Amino acid sequence: MRRRHAKACRPRRNGRPRTVASIRRLVLRLVRENPSWGYRRVHGELAMLGIKVAASTVWEILKDEGINPASERTATTWAGFLRSQADVLLACDFIETVTLTGQRQYILAVIEHATRRVRVLGTTAHPTAAWVAQAARNLVMDLEDAGAAVKYLIRDRDAKFPPMFDEILAQAGVQVVLSGIRMPRMNSVMERWVQTCRRELLDRTLIWNQRHLLYALHEYETHYNGYRAHQAMQQAAPLWAVPAPITDPQRITELDIRRHNRLGGVIPE
Repeated sequence: MRRRHAKACRPRRNGRPRTVASIRRLVLRLVRENPSWGYRRVHGELAMLGIKVAASTVWEILKDEGINPASERTATTWAGFLRSQADVLLACDFIETVTLTGQRQYILAVIEHATRRVRVLGTTAHPTAAWVAQAARNLVMDLEDAGAAVKYLIRDRDAKFPPMFDEILAQAGVQVVLSGIRMPRMNSVMERWVQTCRRELLDRTLIWNQRHLLYALHEYETHYNGYRAHQAMQQAAPLWAVPAPITDPQRITELDIRRHNRLGGVIPE
C-alpha cells in the first residue's frame, strides 16, 4: 500500500524539460554575433561543440526572443550601409539663395557622415568649372590638414560639377559616388543639413550681398560645428563633447546660464 500510494502521488511531467539556461544564452550569442545564421546553422554549430539539442528547440528559442529569420536579419538597408561606412564618407551639395538685390548665389558645402562636421567651401554667383575645381582643391588640402581618412564622396548629378571635380578628388584617393535620379534619400545626410541651414539661417536672414552671405555662413558653420547638439551623436556637437552631468545639488540650484547671440540673435547659444 505504501508503494502504491507513493506511485499515485508522484508528480507527472508535462512534455520535455526546459532547455538549460546556458544553452539558451549560447544560442542567442551565436545569433547575435552571426546575423546571417539561421536556426539550422546554429543547430549544426551546437552539434560541433558536443551540445545535443533538437533543431526545433533552437527555433523555439529564437521565436520566444522575437528574433526574425536570417533572411530578414541579413537584409541591408541604405541607412544601415551609410552608418557602417560613415567614417570614410563625405557628402556635398549646392544650395541656392537670393540676395536683396535679386542676385542668385550658389553655396557649396560638404559634410562628414561620422562627425557631422560641415565645411562651407564658398559661395558664388557664377559656379564655373574653374571655381568648382578650386573648391575641390581647397577641400583636399583641408582634409589632409585634418588627417581625415575619406574614401568616398556622395553627390548628385548636378551639371555644376565638372569632370575636373571628380578627377581632383580621385587623385587624392576619394571616389565620387553619384546618387540616383530624383532620389534625395541617397544623400539624406547632406539634404537634411540643407534643410536645417535654410530653416535656421537663410529663411530668417535678409542677405545683402555675397560678402554678407559669407559672413553669415561662417557664423552658422562655427555654431553648427562647435555648439549645436546632434541626436545622432548623443547630443554632442562635431567639435565639442557633452560634459559630465552635474551631480552636486548646490550647483544645480545655483545655475548661472547666459545667452550668447550670433547674427543679432538669429542664432542663440
